[in-house]
Amino acid sequence: MTGADDRHAIDALVDAFFRLFSNRDGATPSLQAIFDLCIPQAVICKCAGSAPEVMSLQSFIAPRQELLTSGTLIDFAEVETAGETRVFGSIAQRVSTYTKAGVLDGAPFHGRGVKLFQFVKTPHGWRISAVAWDDERDGFTVPDALR
Repeated sequence: MTGADDRHAIDALVDAFFRLFSNRDGATPSLQAIFDLCIPQAVICKCAGSAPEVMSLQSFIAPRQELLTSGTLIDFAEVETAGETRVFGSIAQRVSTYTKAGVLDGAPFHGRGVKLFQFVKTPHGWRISAVAWDDERDGFTVPDALR
């Protein structure tokens, strides 16, 4: 696999990750597909609060599956707006900026943030080994250089 092939495979993996969480146009997301994108030991870190919330794949997807299928969060999508990937042999990292929008408890919202992905090359191709993210809020704005 060439460097361009590696980047293409990682691009597809990131795109699939973002699409997992969309319920626009009545789509019913199945977050079980995350197990095909990640290594079983992957770590997910939500850093959009006063302390990071560190999760396994299972603890990450369970509440989000409920949120996205119960009617609490509708017309939701998160879309990568820019990404920069660096590949080093069988490891890689990507900085992604994204926007998100939906209707939560009847109130429309939108936002943006930064996700950091780490990847490992397995015998079955590239897989996500870690994801960490932070959303814009008071005290944090997505840097202009990443937009």
